[in-house]
Amino acid sequence: MNEVNVVLALGLPEELVAAIRRVSPRLRIVSLSWAQRRLYRGGRRVWYVYAEERPLEEETEEEARANLAAFLAEAEVLFTSTAIPPDIGGRAPKLRWAQITAAGVEDLLDSELIRSGVTLTTASGIHAVPIGEYVMGVMLAFAKGLPGAMRAQAERTWRPYLAEELCGKTVGILGLGAIGGYVAKLAKGDGMRVLAVRRSVRQRTEGLEAGAAGVDEMLPPSDLPYLLSQADYVVIAVPLTPESRGLIGERELRTMRPTARLINVSRGAVVDEAALVQALKEGWIAGAALDVVQQEPLPHDSELWGMDNVILTPHISGGTPVYMERAVELFCDNLRRYLAGEPLRNAVDVKRGY
Repeated sequence: MNEVNVVLALGLPEELVAAIRRVSPRLRIVSLSWAQRRLYRGGRRVWYVYAEERPLEEETEEEARANLAAFLAEAEVLFTSTAIPPDIGGRAPKLRWAQITAAGVEDLLDSELIRSGVTLTTASGIHAVPIGEYVMGVMLAFAKGLPGAMRAQAERTWRPYLAEELCGKTVGILGLGAIGGYVAKLAKGDGMRVLAVRRSVRQRTEGLEAGAAGVDEMLPPSDLPYLLSQADYVVIAVPLTPESRGLIGERELRTMRPTARLINVSRGAVVDEAALVQALKEGWIAGAALDVVQQEPLPHDSELWGMDNVILTPHISGGTPVYMERAVELFCDNLRRYLAGEPLRNAVDVKRGY
């Protein structure tokens, strides 16, 4: 049987590399060195680089460049972040499939990789637990007044206040994929009413007819105004596509309750940031928790930095110490499917945008 050349473009612990090798004796695994990975990314940084162990330089830059070229020239399968060389098509002419370790691939949809006919699969689904917990965490932080309490602590001021409960509140979830579904499960477990908008739904259904665990009302996209008018917390968990870009603008923010909070764990471009700043300043909504913004890092002069009703985190909601274990588990499953000629999980549909 033919060998399949697999290039691992992220530094992985040896136990994870061994798990990939165990999938099949047909696999010829090449794990790029630190110097090769640096050249592969062209200087671009990815968050996982901080978890990679940096050994003593085992090769010169010239040697690393030559070795990288040789490995890519034979690669049939690539395990990589979204930081892919823009000329990958020419450098990896035998490449047939790339497993991406991120869920969002909007930056690759118009790339040479896609145009060359390479199958692209994402890591969609592995972020459900950390992002679901993040969403519950910021909702609890708002309900219990923790941002204000922490400011009072920093000021050494004893400032009693009346906290709220999440139980009995309504959460509206935009996008009921793995992340939205896990948020629904956690929220329902805390006694919240759960509304969800799903792209494929055509009419409003309730209760058991909603067809999703933890969801009280399943809504079509046309019912977005209804969800916004009902929700105490609005959670954005949709992929970034031409359809979802700018989905939440001035009209949508004005439709929300003045006591409601917006939580974005999707992409910054889904929200009109200028309209959001105005909404937060003028009290159209009560607050926002933003793990993503339009420009990352957030510019130093952004008004969002100084707003007491905003929780800001630097795109970390999907991070977890077991991220790569989950990504490799998914990759191994897809490798078995690939070798068996079966459909791959999370294959990107370019027309849909994810």
